[in-house]
Amino acid sequence: MKDPEIITDLILTEKKMSNNYSTYASECTNTRLRDAFVDILTQSHRTQTKLFESGQQKGWYSVTQAQPQQIQQAEQKFSNQVPSVN
Repeated sequence: MKDPEIITDLILTEKKMSNNYSTYASECTNTRLRDAFVDILTQSHRTQTKLFESGQQKGWYSVTQAQPQQIQQAEQKFSNQVPSVN
């Protein structure tokens, strides 16, 4: 495997692990254990970010800035899907 493939694989692995940690935390009844899963989840997100930034610096991932109109469209599209917290 070449470096870009390795970084991509690591990012995908972290994403999968993050999904699992999120599920474990949300289903956990023990507060200390839930807090531990949330801490691990946070670290996993930080790791994903560092991996992505590393790949981006090497030119393997290019990100196009969204135009204000695109941001508004996305906000409108998803605003109805956010559950209200009472």
